[in-house]
Amino acid sequence: MRLRTIVAGLLVAGALAPVTGTLDRSALAAASSSARGIGIRLLEAPVSARADMRAWAYIIDHLPPGSVIHRRVEVFNTTGSPKVVSLYAAAAQIRDRKFQFADGHTPNELSTWTTLSQHEVTLAPHARSAATATITVPDKAAPGERYAVIWAETAKAAPPGGGVAEVNRVGIRLYLDVGRGNPPPSDFTIDSLTAQRSPDGRQAVLAQVHNTGGRALDLSGDLKLTNSSGSLTAGPFKVQTGTTLAPGDAGPVTATLTEQVPNGPWRARIRLESGLTKRTAEATIQFPATGTAQAVTAEMDTGYYPMVALVGVVLAALAAITFLLIQRKRRSRREPGNA
Repeated sequence: MRLRTIVAGLLVAGALAPVTGTLDRSALAAASSSARGIGIRLLEAPVSARADMRAWAYIIDHLPPGSVIHRRVEVFNTTGSPKVVSLYAAAAQIRDRKFQFADGHTPNELSTWTTLSQHEVTLAPHARSAATATITVPDKAAPGERYAVIWAETAKAAPPGGGVAEVNRVGIRLYLDVGRGNPPPSDFTIDSLTAQRSPDGRQAVLAQVHNTGGRALDLSGDLKLTNSSGSLTAGPFKVQTGTTLAPGDAGPVTATLTEQVPNGPWRARIRLESGLTKRTAEATIQFPATGTAQAVTAEMDTGYYPMVALVGVVLAALAAITFLLIQRKRRSRREPGNA
């Protein structure tokens, strides 16, 4: 939420100066009605990503130059009065470990590639309407990931004689990677865990994460604590959402404890995920009396990968045995005297 260009004379004698400007309430969401009763949600995901719940929340795709995709969105009105809703695409970027949108209709490459089948829709009370977003990638588009937002917006003009115009909008994020061949993999490491205590006594654990893949990450997850004897556990505590890392970026993800626990030491186990990419790490930490403790190198859980390799070896062996048995049976049938 941002209050832009507001000039107020309420504290001057007589309070005669008019108030002008725009009150902008914006929210990025998969399906949100927080902007004064209007909402927008994605109705479909790519076939190849239907198991990825993140792909149902945001438009996420990998396309070669010259491609065109269509995605249906739904706009809805949860209020008891009609709403006139504008639909458009505008610029976004990942900065300071956040997905950040631009003011108003500010364009960028991806937003100019994106068109909506309807630019404006009038919704009756508690009504909804579908529209199609079309993304056309130019033939000469350079490789790389780009970001934008599809917005649903209502606007209320300033009252006569001066006042504040009000803009409410909700949007769906766009993550589009341009390039030939298979999409770049998503991956990350959890490098360290750090115990922290705020001045008001709240405890938290910070996980330093490094995006080592080729796609942006929206991180979520949880933290569990176990004492050295295993007799005491705490959690799981949810990780604060809202951390987005561009490829190559690194930064902390925070899990704030919702209950007080002894200082420790604790064996902390954190599980983080972005879409189908999931990683787990552990470290032994101790909460300080106040402030931030020294970071402890995290041990990534690699147990999953040997198991995948073992399953792969077993399946390959079974396939080889099946192939040999079929070949032997065929040779047996071709030998003289065999029916």
